[in-house]
Amino acid sequence: MASKKKQTTPTDDFSARGAPAPPTQKVFIQRDYSEGTQVRFQPKFPSELEGKIEREKFEYTLNTLNEVYAEAEKMSCSSCCEGCFACLTAYLLYCCSDTHFEKCLKKVAKFIIEQNERVYVPRGLLIIDPVERGLRVVSFSRESYKLN
Repeated sequence: MASKKKQTTPTDDFSARGAPAPPTQKVFIQRDYSEGTQVRFQPKFPSELEGKIEREKFEYTLNTLNEVYAEAEKMSCSSCCEGCFACLTAYLLYCCSDTHFEKCLKKVAKFIIEQNERVYVPRGLLIIDPVERGLRVVSFSRESYKLN
């Protein structure tokens, strides 16, 4: 059986060598409930990231996350048919295929990995997937040193 490879973070390298991890500062972007309970994050640029990342790159990341989450929760003919077909098959459909929402969550995870590699890690930052925090916050981990 193929085992899934765990995604590692830069601080995992320190613990693997027995060295203490450097201090980390976390910045949290809260959920925006001003338009209801759909998954949406506040696009307000935090002062803690000032000088670490350009405002435009931050806004692009948050706006893209908000768009994908809006797409995930959007009611469409295909999502209605998916739900009806799942009910007709006693939900066995979900044993062999992902839901529309799960597909969007995978899209978000892929986007976050891509943004970390291209934009954030070279600047000493790391975005944590909101799914790991129960879709309550987008967190940025700010390392005390410059990452490779």
